[in-house]
Amino acid sequence: MSHDVHGRRRAGGVRCERVWLCLAVLVLVTAINLRGVVDSAKAFLVPTMLFVGAILALIVVGLFRDAPVSTASAAGHASALSDNATTVGALLLLKAFASGCSALTGVEAVANAVPSFRTPAVRRAQHTEVALGALLGIMLIGLSVLIGRFHLQPVHGVTVLAQLADASFGHNAAFYLLQFATMVLLALAANTSFGGLPVLMSLLARDNYLPHLFALKADRQVHRHGVLALTAASAALLVFSGGNTNALVPLFAIGVFVGFTICQTGMVRHWYRQRPAYWQAKAALNGLGALLTGIAAIVVTGTKLTDGAWLVVVALPLLVLAFEGIHRTYGRIGERLELGRIPQPPHRARSLVIVPVSGLSRLTSQALTAARSLGDEVLAVTVTHNDPEDRQAAETFRRDWELWDPGVELIEVPSTTRSLGRPLAAYIRNLSHHHDAQVTVLIPEAEPAHLWQRLLQNQRGAVVAHAVRRDTDAVICRLRFRLAPS
Repeated sequence: MSHDVHGRRRAGGVRCERVWLCLAVLVLVTAINLRGVVDSAKAFLVPTMLFVGAILALIVVGLFRDAPVSTASAAGHASALSDNATTVGALLLLKAFASGCSALTGVEAVANAVPSFRTPAVRRAQHTEVALGALLGIMLIGLSVLIGRFHLQPVHGVTVLAQLADASFGHNAAFYLLQFATMVLLALAANTSFGGLPVLMSLLARDNYLPHLFALKADRQVHRHGVLALTAASAALLVFSGGNTNALVPLFAIGVFVGFTICQTGMVRHWYRQRPAYWQAKAALNGLGALLTGIAAIVVTGTKLTDGAWLVVVALPLLVLAFEGIHRTYGRIGERLELGRIPQPPHRARSLVIVPVSGLSRLTSQALTAARSLGDEVLAVTVTHNDPEDRQAAETFRRDWELWDPGVELIEVPSTTRSLGRPLAAYIRNLSHHHDAQVTVLIPEAEPAHLWQRLLQNQRGAVVAHAVRRDTDAVICRLRFRLAPS
């Protein structure tokens, strides 16, 4: 009993450490991508080149070997093949086909990131896609040839790539260098999604299938909201799965193959509608691609359904419904705003500016000056309470206002509670009903010289702005008075 408890605690500790390590790598990748496409590409260039160079060296050296130099990495590990695995059936071939297609995932990131390329973007993306496909083909075929040459078999606890490095280089420094390069590249492989998904989300936002904020770019030409949304979703999946790659890889593979199938089917429809020269051959090629990737999606889903693939089966319809709901919402908003129509010509309306005040200060003077510059009529409004000490403070404020005499009427709005925003919003709403004028609420706020000093502010402006925006149709103008450092 004690051994079982100890084993569960140890497994739980390992899982917790794995999750924290994955989250740390996720934070690193996110921070690099928030720096922009150029900086992220430079940061990931060195480990990528190291891995590609190591794989090509492994292939070249292995082709000159007649037998494995070393088998130390696989020694003592049981074979992953079952005892009765004597024939290759149709299901095994389909699974091998799906797994082989999984090795090519990532090439779609180039197509998704076409807007990130310099002009001519399409031509540069095509050259990148061809180079990436050729490189992947050379690496995949070369490793497959070496696997057959050395008669390697999968074993528990050791990757085939580690066995290949052992057989080609020997169990030396080159072996460990390749393992280190592989580890770093796998840790940074999430950058493929960070390079493609935010751009794809921006395209969906442009077509009104996602909130428009995902189409915005930060100063470094990066879709910051898309990156942060991807980070949040990735962190949730890591915590939910405990960082187990066996549960996460099926989600990735199914999503990729479903996306490939949809894209290829869309291209068939595109060629059929446009019908350019040789459109039949192009449609046939895309149709074959849709068929193959569709088969791969079905096979991976069927074989990994109980290992986490059910989540994709459930999530995909929900995502489609969410996209359609967002699209319909934007359609209704566009109808209300009469987008695409010629609006009525603008006309000048009488302007009434409301300035919330609570005391006499330089900020009050600046706010009234700005208000008189904006509107035809200006009213200063203060909220008063019924407590004796509050009534005394209100009388003092009224007397000081009359002595100051800024030429602006002071309106006292009584409040039975300590609420500030609701009484002011109710007064503005009642004023809008009885005045044929455009009401603007100018909220004066002091902008401190240092960021940490914002913690010392009472946030009255934010409270008033929230109440006015929620309960009225008035225009809100927040006047920032910058305080110079002492």
